[in-house]
Amino acid sequence: MTTPASAVPSIPANPRSRVILASLIGTTIEFYDFYVYATAAVLVFPHLFFPTGDATTALLSSFAVFGAAMVARPLGAVFFGHLGDRVGRKTTLVAALLTMGIATFLIGVLPTYAVIGWFAPLLLVILRLAQGFALGGEWSGAALVATENAPAGKRGRYGTFPQLGAPIGFIIANGLFLIIAALLPSTDPSRPSDAFLEWGWRIPFLFSAVMVIVGLWVRLRLVESEAFSSSAAKGKLVKLPLSTVLRSNWRELILGTFFMLATYVLFYLMTTFSLSYGRAPVDPTDPGVLPGLGYSYNDFVLMMIVGVVFFGIFTLVSGPWADRYGRRKLLIWVTVAIIAFGLVWVPMLGSGFVGVMAWLIVGFTLMGMTFGPMGALLPELFPTNVRYTGSGISYNVSSILGAAVAPFIAVWLWTTADGSPALVGIYLSVMATITLVALLLGKETKDVDIER
Repeated sequence: MTTPASAVPSIPANPRSRVILASLIGTTIEFYDFYVYATAAVLVFPHLFFPTGDATTALLSSFAVFGAAMVARPLGAVFFGHLGDRVGRKTTLVAALLTMGIATFLIGVLPTYAVIGWFAPLLLVILRLAQGFALGGEWSGAALVATENAPAGKRGRYGTFPQLGAPIGFIIANGLFLIIAALLPSTDPSRPSDAFLEWGWRIPFLFSAVMVIVGLWVRLRLVESEAFSSSAAKGKLVKLPLSTVLRSNWRELILGTFFMLATYVLFYLMTTFSLSYGRAPVDPTDPGVLPGLGYSYNDFVLMMIVGVVFFGIFTLVSGPWADRYGRRKLLIWVTVAIIAFGLVWVPMLGSGFVGVMAWLIVGFTLMGMTFGPMGALLPELFPTNVRYTGSGISYNVSSILGAAVAPFIAVWLWTTADGSPALVGIYLSVMATITLVALLLGKETKDVDIER
C-alpha cells in the first residue's frame, strides 16, 4: 500500500540549525568587521591617517570617515535588495559577505599617511564605503533567512538570531584588540604603544579573512526559503523592486526608517562615543583634548564587554516577548525607557565606577531590547517580492539619520558642553522621541502572513 504524496510530511528545506547558523554567522562577521573599524577609528586612525596636530580634529576626521560608510549603506540596500528580490536570498548573501570581507582585509594592509600622504585617508574612505555598501545588503538578507524559515508564531524569536551577531561581533573584535593591546602594552593610557600603531592594529583586520571563509561555507549550504520560491513559482517577482516598493509601500518605508532611529543612535553612542569618552583624561592638559572618565583602554573595554553580555542576553529575551506581546507594544515601552535613560546620563556617569557600570549595563540592555525585535518587524512590513529591498532601505536609511551622524554630533555636543555628556544624553532622548511617535503611528505585524 502506497502513501499518497499529499500525506507525506514535508521536510523543511533549511533545517533549524542551518537557519540559525546562517543568519547568525554572517551578521557576526559583518558586525565584527564594523566594530574593528570603529575601534581603530578611536585608537589608531587619528594617529596614523589624520595627523592634524589637534586631537579633537583628528578624532572628528576619523569619525567622519566612520560615518561615510553609512551613506553607502542605502546604496548597498538598493543594489543587493534588487538581487535578493530578483535572483534569491542565498546568492545575494554570499556576494555581500565577500564584499565586506575583502574590504576589511585590504584596510589591514593599507599604508599610512606617513608613507603615501593623503592617498592613505583617501583609500581608507574608499574601503570604508565598500564596507558600508556590503553591510547594506547583509542585514536584510540575514533577517529574511531567519524570518522566512521560522515556524509559525516564532518569527520574533528567529528574528533575534541575526541581531545576536552584533554583540557577538563586538566581543570578538574588541576582545582581539584587547589581547593585542595587552601583548603590546603602552606606558601612555591615552595612546597605544608604538608597536601597536606600527603593526598590531592590522591583525584584527587580517583575521577577518578566516571568518569570511567559515561564513561562506555555511551560506553556500543554504537553499531558498519557501516564501521566495513560492513567489517565484507563481510569477509574482517584479522587475524593479525599488520602484515597486516606493510606489506601493512608501508608508512602510518611512515608518520602518524611524522605527530604527533610536536603535541606531543608542547603538553607536554606546559602542563608539562611549569608548572616546571613557578613555579621555579627567583633567586634560593637551590642547584640543576633551575631559572624560579617565579609564585606560584595557579597563574600559573590559567594562564595555560586560555591558555587551547584557546586550546579547536581552536581544535573545526580546524575541519571545515580541512573539507574546507584539513587536509594537514591546518597542513602545522600551523606547520610553530609552528616553528616560538619555536624561540621566550625568548623574549615572558622575557616580564613579558603580555608576559607569550601571550606565553601560542599562544602555546595552535597552540596546538588546530595541534591536532584537527589528529582525522580525522590518521584514514583516513588506510583501515577499519587495521584502529584501524594503527592509534593507528602511534599515539603512535610518543608519544615515542615526548612526552616520551620531558619533560626530556626540563629539560636537561634548565639546559644546565643555566636556559634559549632558547634551549627548538629551540628543539620544530627542531621537528616541521621534521613534516613539513612529511606533504610535504604526501597526502591529506579528500576525501578518510572511508569504503574502
